[in-house]
Amino acid sequence: MSSTEELLKRLGVSIDAGTLRLALTHRSYAYENGGIPTNERLEFLGDSILGFSVTDALYRDNPSLPEGDLAKRRSAVVSTRALAGIGRSLGIGDYIYLGQGEKLTEGKNKASILADTMEALIGATYVSNDIETARRLVMRLVGPLLQDAAALGAGTDWKTSIQELAASRQLGSIHYAVDGSGPDHARNFAAVLLIGGTAFGKGAGHSKKEAEQEAAADAWRSLTVTVVSDTSVTGTSGASPSESPATA
Repeated sequence: MSSTEELLKRLGVSIDAGTLRLALTHRSYAYENGGIPTNERLEFLGDSILGFSVTDALYRDNPSLPEGDLAKRRSAVVSTRALAGIGRSLGIGDYIYLGQGEKLTEGKNKASILADTMEALIGATYVSNDIETARRLVMRLVGPLLQDAAALGAGTDWKTSIQELAASRQLGSIHYAVDGSGPDHARNFAAVLLIGGTAFGKGAGHSKKEAEQEAAADAWRSLTVTVVSDTSVTGTSGASPSESPATA
């Protein structure tokens, strides 16, 4: 287990030792150690704080956005995939207390475990400090995601979004080519997204679903960036690059 001082430094908050350990205690570890308390109550608390903080920011920063679009953006930011990505960037997996079974199956890299732990850490920040400190932590964590308006709209479900985009442009049928590698307890998957027989995106993950979602996200970004670049070069109808995705 790495020093928790480094973890707190990465988070930019102070959490008392007991609450921090609780936030990092997965149920698999608790079960193997006599049924000690788990991080699930803190996760429940952190989920509410996360949802409120993101909703408040979206409401205040987007005064003209309708309720449906606000809901889509919130779903993208608080999704398991988004939170797991934040957790990986902070190296949270190295600090989680896991049972032997989860250790053997690379539990520290599982999206669900990382996302749940991130929510527990948000809850722990509130318990050790106050709501404003927890809210500031949430904004530091998800701030970059909130700035990416286009990706937020698609990020709720990348596979559905790329399906709709490919259909609207009549690019052809979609197929995911997925390969697995490694032992059964630590499988890794690589996916290539083919549209009309042409590769548009690549992804990797610890499950086929995760790899396919990453490939869909890569393809979506590639296709939308291409539209912006092409419009910038041709100067179509005098439209600015920022307008092109809406008119594609």
